[in-house]
Amino acid sequence: MLHGTSRTAKIAGMAALAGLMMTVAIVAAVQPDEPAPTPPLVLPADEGQARLARELDRCASLTMPDSGCEAAWAANRRRFFRQDEPAPATERGGDTAPDEGARP
Repeated sequence: MLHGTSRTAKIAGMAALAGLMMTVAIVAAVQPDEPAPTPPLVLPADEGQARLARELDRCASLTMPDSGCEAAWAANRRRFFRQDEPAPATERGGDTAPDEGARP
């Protein structure tokens, strides 16, 4: 059983590691720099969304209940959960509820 590695094996290991590091450095230097991806365009909000944002900003500073704020938060929740869009049509073949009087 060997208790240590030979001096030659250590030198060979260090040479391999140095060669690998040199290869990575050369490849990194030779690769052309790619331009950074352009940030996505921020589309201007339509008037309804801008009005909603202003109302939510106003409501954020209030401490008393306000019916206008309640409506604004409800509209924001609907917009966030996309409840304004019509629900996709689903087939209801086997998921209808059984009659209450029917027994299995």
